[in-house]
Amino acid sequence: MGVSSTVASSTVRVVVALLLVVAFLPGCRSMTGRSAGRYIDDKTISAEVKAKLVRDRTTNLTRVGVTTVNGIVHLDGAVDSVNDKTRAEEITRTVTGVTNVVNNLQVTSSSASPR
Repeated sequence: MGVSSTVASSTVRVVVALLLVVAFLPGCRSMTGRSAGRYIDDKTISAEVKAKLVRDRTTNLTRVGVTTVNGIVHLDGAVDSVNDKTRAEEITRTVTGVTNVVNNLQVTSSSASPR
């Protein structure tokens, strides 16, 4: 009886844990306005954008911050040139799931001034 009561106890714990997860997932949506699935999708998009920006050898885009909400990617931070700003947006648009890009990157070097 010891083994079967241990199995039953474990089963009850798993069922209770699943019920708690199911009960609280709708709360996540009401707090953020996004479902758990959408939240995970947005995090995945952000991670993929960051990875592509870091891998780009033609520019230095390591100081670019990336956040995604409902498929809309926000780029923040500083870049060295207008070309880098444009390149960051181009790279971002290639990621699957991106519906729009808000490019708030600031150009910090002297190459930003018109000649």
